[in-house]
Amino acid sequence: MVEFASGVKGIALNLENENVGIVVFGSDTAIKEGDLVKRTGSIVDVPAGKAMLGRVVDALGVPIDGFGALSDHERRRVEVKAPGIIERKSVHEPMQTGLKAVDSLVPIGRGQRELIIGDRQTGKTA
Repeated sequence: MVEFASGVKGIALNLENENVGIVVFGSDTAIKEGDLVKRTGSIVDVPAGKAMLGRVVDALGVPIDGFGALSDHERRRVEVKAPGIIERKSVHEPMQTGLKAVDSLVPIGRGQRELIIGDRQTGKTA
């Protein structure tokens, strides 16, 4: 994780010889070309658990809903290796998409990773 002189944090993704690509976790209006950027020495993690239910948080998990700080929560890293195929639970519950053609031709299980490709405005997110 990196921090700009203005206090805005981000994560470095593209490391090149002459520049670095950074995903900014906040407002970019305070960032200007030539600003000082330093590494924080920490890995990006966010709050997780039941304390997050019903709360509105920013990209780093800081509450922005006006209900105060999160209570009794654990933190988890953002970038983790996905579990292997043996470690995952088997699919035991169907997920209905609501499109009869999709549900009959390509049954999808809840928790299963499935790539759905299609043109815009065709109901992929419905």
